[in-house]
Amino acid sequence: MLQKQADTIRFLCADMVQQANSGHPGAPMGLADIVTVLSSHLKHNPKNPKWLNRDRLVFSGGHASSLIYAFLHLSGYDISLDDLKNFRQLDSITPGHPEYGIVPGVEVTTGPLGQGIANAVGFAMAEKLAQNMLNDAQTTLLDHKVYALCGDGDLEEGISYEACALAGHLGLDNLVMIYDCNAITIEGSTDLAWSEDVKLRFEAQGWQVARIDGNHFEEINEALENAKKQTKPYLIIAHTVIAKGACEMEGSHNAHGAPLGEAIIKEAKIKAGFDPEKSFWIDEDVKARFGCAIEKGDLAEAAWNQTLLNASDEQKTLLQNLQNPDISKIQWPTFEDGSEIATRDSNGKILNAIAQTLPGFIGGSADLAPSNKSELKDMGCFPKGRNIHFGIREHSMAAISNALSLYGLFMPFSATFFIFSDYLKPAARLSALMEIQNFFVWTHDSIGVGEDGPTHQPIEQLSQFRALPNFYVFRPADASENVACWKMALAMKHSPSAFVLSRQKLTTLKAGKVDFGSVEQGGYLVRKRDNAVVTIMASGSELMPALQAGCQLESVGINANIVSVPCFDIFCEQDKEYINQVVDPATKVLAVEAARGLEWYRFADEVLGMERFGASAPAGQLFEKFNITTKGIKAKVFEMFDRDYEESEPKGCKLSN
Repeated sequence: MLQKQADTIRFLCADMVQQANSGHPGAPMGLADIVTVLSSHLKHNPKNPKWLNRDRLVFSGGHASSLIYAFLHLSGYDISLDDLKNFRQLDSITPGHPEYGIVPGVEVTTGPLGQGIANAVGFAMAEKLAQNMLNDAQTTLLDHKVYALCGDGDLEEGISYEACALAGHLGLDNLVMIYDCNAITIEGSTDLAWSEDVKLRFEAQGWQVARIDGNHFEEINEALENAKKQTKPYLIIAHTVIAKGACEMEGSHNAHGAPLGEAIIKEAKIKAGFDPEKSFWIDEDVKARFGCAIEKGDLAEAAWNQTLLNASDEQKTLLQNLQNPDISKIQWPTFEDGSEIATRDSNGKILNAIAQTLPGFIGGSADLAPSNKSELKDMGCFPKGRNIHFGIREHSMAAISNALSLYGLFMPFSATFFIFSDYLKPAARLSALMEIQNFFVWTHDSIGVGEDGPTHQPIEQLSQFRALPNFYVFRPADASENVACWKMALAMKHSPSAFVLSRQKLTTLKAGKVDFGSVEQGGYLVRKRDNAVVTIMASGSELMPALQAGCQLESVGINANIVSVPCFDIFCEQDKEYINQVVDPATKVLAVEAARGLEWYRFADEVLGMERFGASAPAGQLFEKFNITTKGIKAKVFEMFDRDYEESEPKGCKLSN
């Protein structure tokens, strides 16, 4: 019966790819035996894909999506046979790579190879923390496994090294990774570019490793049974044949990413005893065998619900607070008018205020917590505490945080220098695509980094992340704006947010004079003047010199409105009426930012920003060198009005709306 089940999966996958005339039949056919056996080990409920104590199953090789959809359909998830027939078609729920939130039962969006491995590590970490928070000697609320399927390509990617090394270091015995070792890549055999001993690599990282024939049912089952007894993360190296069952295409790299062809599929079906004229065929006995997952899942969840009823009041209350965080109870820090504080420092106080109220607010840094100011004070270290030491692993840190967010109990943040956001961009992009709440803390935001030089001074990154759909970049001008930005980000449940923060101290503006509530519009007037002829827009550390320039320009007859734009993305979403209130169309517009700033031309006539990389010198000297100063702003405004520059000093300037 197992063979018939596996062959049914194989031919469903082959038929899906053939009908779509696009896709990857090789890996799904090679993995069909493993998924068939794994289906009997999984604890899940197809009728409730969000059950908290379910096993998580991550397909890191997302190109094998036909296998995922076939398995989910057969198991009883809300994916119909027609959905399988619409594989890779417009508006279907069976896209070319699995997408979280579209396909019931898909735990995470895995596109670029290696992401799913780090996601699986994140799910396993989430469970370990949740177990320490929720389980007690009398009642075990969480005891599931995390399974991941990966391939040669996943393990070649650097993110897999980062994530698996951390998993081994943490001893994540709830993590089981099945490596589809078919030794095939798009270009041919893996030995064209890869020859390492994967078993030794993982043993060196602290994993238990088994090696099996991945197309032998008994060996697969034995390995999965052993996985339940491990005290370390467990890797099963499963040697498989790509396109297993596809006759002359077996073992060929040509089977990786193209339809097999009708003739080969029919020949394969005849060899397996299937009707060659029937596509998308599932015999009743196969339906019944896979369909057992529904009854087993209902029973498992019902038993868990009873366990939850018997839990202590403390467990129930904590679980409720984790699942339904109340952001209205946060006691936000306040900052004295005129005080000097870097936004990375004010952000540290904000993180701790949030954590004091929300037990699910967790996070850590890529070995930069003292510089990022991201430590949660007196809250311990993972797995028993809420501070996570990711090590110098930016890419896996972000992908792990995606999984922490998706687990269902936590609100994660991760921190590093803004320049290193380049290393984690693929995971940040997937957080936006999945529409999940994930917080990125990026300090040392500009040439203000200073002496570390151009390698560490982010120039183009603001533009890059502002271009990312459903991703909100906050660059607060001071400590009070920082608070307002966090209030906004916490309220956005379906979008990730980034906080781009200064190393250098910034002056706290007068809260009574500035409408910080307008942060929710992304940009607002900090200073408005009658008969204004120029509007100066700025964010972050550039707002104060813009304000000073506005004061000094007024003394020479140039009235300037000053606009703070803590979130460019949100400001772009406002209606035309509001934007015209803030950016008067009758004025010339100058945008000022210590970055490339090309996106500002959406509103601005001129941009005073970075035209080249930075340099190594004290921060103040760098701002002078690149003219991003009060004097530089004034000079640019004079140039916009074809006036010769003239020095001026402010006389009794006040910050008022």
